[in-house]
Amino acid sequence: MEIALPIMENNFNLPRNNKKRVVIIGAGFAGLKLARRLSGSAYQVVVIDKQNFHQFQPLFYQVASSGIEPSSISFPVRKIFQSHANLHFRTTELLSIKTEGQQIETKAGLLHYDYLVLANGVNTNYFGSTNLEKYSLPMKSTAEAINLRNRILSSFEKANLTEDPKEHSKLLSIVIVGGGPTGVELAGSIAEMRRYVLPKDYPELDFSRMKIYLYEAGPRLLSGMSEKSGDKALEFLNRLGVEVSLNTPIADYDGDQVTLNDQSSFYSKNLIWTAGVAGKKTKGLGEGIYSRGNRIVVDKYNRVTGFDQIFAIGDACVMTSDQNFPDGHPQVAQVAIQQAINLSRNLTSSGEWKPFKYKDKGSLATIGRKMAVADLPGFSFSGGFAWFLWLFVHLMAIVGVKNRFFIFVNWAQSYFSRDQSLRILIAPYRKDKQT
Repeated sequence: MEIALPIMENNFNLPRNNKKRVVIIGAGFAGLKLARRLSGSAYQVVVIDKQNFHQFQPLFYQVASSGIEPSSISFPVRKIFQSHANLHFRTTELLSIKTEGQQIETKAGLLHYDYLVLANGVNTNYFGSTNLEKYSLPMKSTAEAINLRNRILSSFEKANLTEDPKEHSKLLSIVIVGGGPTGVELAGSIAEMRRYVLPKDYPELDFSRMKIYLYEAGPRLLSGMSEKSGDKALEFLNRLGVEVSLNTPIADYDGDQVTLNDQSSFYSKNLIWTAGVAGKKTKGLGEGIYSRGNRIVVDKYNRVTGFDQIFAIGDACVMTSDQNFPDGHPQVAQVAIQQAINLSRNLTSSGEWKPFKYKDKGSLATIGRKMAVADLPGFSFSGGFAWFLWLFVHLMAIVGVKNRFFIFVNWAQSYFSRDQSLRILIAPYRKDKQT
């Protein structure tokens, strides 16, 4: 017996059959893993995302610092789905959920679901500061990473057009807010550029004026890793000449002047915000299902509180039923992937559902050449071996053999030459208005 579907869903041009439909919002680590695990199953799987490609977020900072090509960390979703008849992808945006009729409203129209999975990740959290939202530079997408690269490179080009030392200091100074993996890795990468690359590109500039500041509101770096790793990351950054300030929140930024919580201030044209994330509220679910940071509260099966057919996985959700993580699991790729795997097993199981249990496989962060930290179950270490391990793990996690090859070539070239060949300004094309 076929499932009755709304007329408006013709906008999606989907096969009409008697398969139950799983609609997945988001093609990140969680959404893509779930879809691939459900390939060949009895479900019709529809993935919806605003972009038509999967983005490898852990390497955004390398795009921003001209280390790798943007295309190397982006992979078209449709190519992944080519050999799976039950997987469908549609590029549109979720607007609301109509829970009573089991439909979602998108910019393309309505779509019926039997099971809905929210895997749409998180947004940058500016903690209510309109100025920081307006003037700082985020890095939560490939497009934002490219924009950040353009901004950094254009600052150097502008500095090369003036002899004013004060303007040099403003344009060359880079402020990074947030001492998590993204902030630490970006600071280290830019510091290595300052030491080995930029003086050769801009011999007229005095790079002793280039300051790299890293501000962390908490007492240490890498709060999600061990204290030993946080201390070692601080040591590596100090070795690279990054000026790290702990227990120092940023109060305001107007695009020119940075103001700290103690009301002291200094000038910089480049402030990069990596300090926090917040979930995306979806119309139709109600306010009661959200926790701190707008994360959706789910039960031990990743089912959204109060709804039997709606699930949330990855960064978008918080699960407090795990005694080892009473405040929720860390917002990292491994959690998202493991939740997707567990949910796929439950959706395809004819027996009793299994609750989610996170298995921590360890954490890695790189600061510079042969400078990385690693927390593996039972022990921590740092240095060259941790760095090579970081390279291997991230290379293997990239989607697509071709992408892995190009990243490997870029990394090998950078390792032996201490240089990157991707320092190009690419701005969106704008046709001049006819007068």
